[in-house]
Amino acid sequence: MEKTFQLNDVVEMKKPHPCGENRWKIIRMGMDIRIKCEGCGHSVMLPRREFTKKLKKVLDHSSES
Repeated sequence: MEKTFQLNDVVEMKKPHPCGENRWKIIRMGMDIRIKCEGCGHSVMLPRREFTKKLKKVLDHSSES
């Protein structure tokens, strides 16, 4: 099953952030994907392969089509 995600989607990762929040917003896409914690605002950049492996599910799709 291929997980589909796009810019500005809110996703849930397999492990929560140390601040306790498990909601992340995708703020940059390319070879690497940058996600921002919805709780504390910390951002992390991951290679696309690592991101897709750690992604649990997409919670909210972006409103733009």
